[in-house]
Amino acid sequence: MSTFLAFGEIMLRLSPPGRELLLQTPRLDVWVAGAEANVAGALARLGHDVAFASVVPDNDLGRAALTYLRGAGVATAGIQLRGDRMGLYFVTSGAGLRATEVIYDRAGSSFAEMPSDAWDWDTLLHGVDRLHLSGITPALGPVPAASAIAAAQAAAARGIAVSFDGNWRGKLWERWDSDPRGILTQLVAEADLLFGNHRDIALLLGRDFGGEGEGRRREAVDAAFAAFPKLQTIASTARHVEHVDLHRLSARVDTRTESAQTEEVVLAGIVDRIGGGDAFAAGVLHALRRGGDSAEAARTGLALAALKHSLPGDASLFRQADIDAYLAGGLDVRR
Repeated sequence: MSTFLAFGEIMLRLSPPGRELLLQTPRLDVWVAGAEANVAGALARLGHDVAFASVVPDNDLGRAALTYLRGAGVATAGIQLRGDRMGLYFVTSGAGLRATEVIYDRAGSSFAEMPSDAWDWDTLLHGVDRLHLSGITPALGPVPAASAIAAAQAAAARGIAVSFDGNWRGKLWERWDSDPRGILTQLVAEADLLFGNHRDIALLLGRDFGGEGEGRRREAVDAAFAAFPKLQTIASTARHVEHVDLHRLSARVDTRTESAQTEEVVLAGIVDRIGGGDAFAAGVLHALRRGGDSAEAARTGLALAALKHSLPGDASLFRQADIDAYLAGGLDVRR
């Protein structure tokens, strides 16, 4: 079995209990987190051979992250123990008409400070058939950006497929003298699979897309396909937020010749939306790696994303049986 390799920062997420404000009471819940790690763990739980490339500090925090990934079934030989600092971020969950708020504390982390020439891509990419990256890594600064670009180019040079999730993080890009369009364009240029919507494509191409709904989305993906010759598939979701606990979500997968669009599902009583996009990416990748077509990939991605909204923390912890039960319908107790 060929290996799926994800590359990015693994972090700790800290959140106040329930729907409290940050430090309303002197307690924080902690989860291991990170977009690429979420995708890696979800795919491993779904039965895929998955490895992760990263760096964590050689202390209790870093070793806890390694233990977590190993428990999910992710190979961690590509994770170096180096530096002194674990990346952190704080999430205060919203409620009603109060939005969820994120505070980043990632500057100077072991991953962010890792020199771009310190990654052994010959070893890390051995036996790998797909490398997965996201736009969060290059948003961390010029050195992580150079590392992400080197990773994508190393995979492409070896004939390894590259998937890229846009994962726009404006707060991170704004912290340094960045060129998001120039950097992200270099990464998407090496990808055959992009997770992103018309807004991501508008950023990449420096243009807006008119119209509404499916027409606008197809116009955007056609423009992306024209601009990036290696790109073959674009997967996206459309989310309508009524209030923090009630969203409507649909999924779409476009290729150069066809489009697959799901019906909209209502997500009521949301426990935690953070990580939903990572779950969607994992579901799409899961279906495609099993030989599914665009329609199956859209359905599976939406299923895993919808299920993730029922869990606190960043990670999707679901197995194939959970996806099957969701797709079969019915919310009564399963006895």
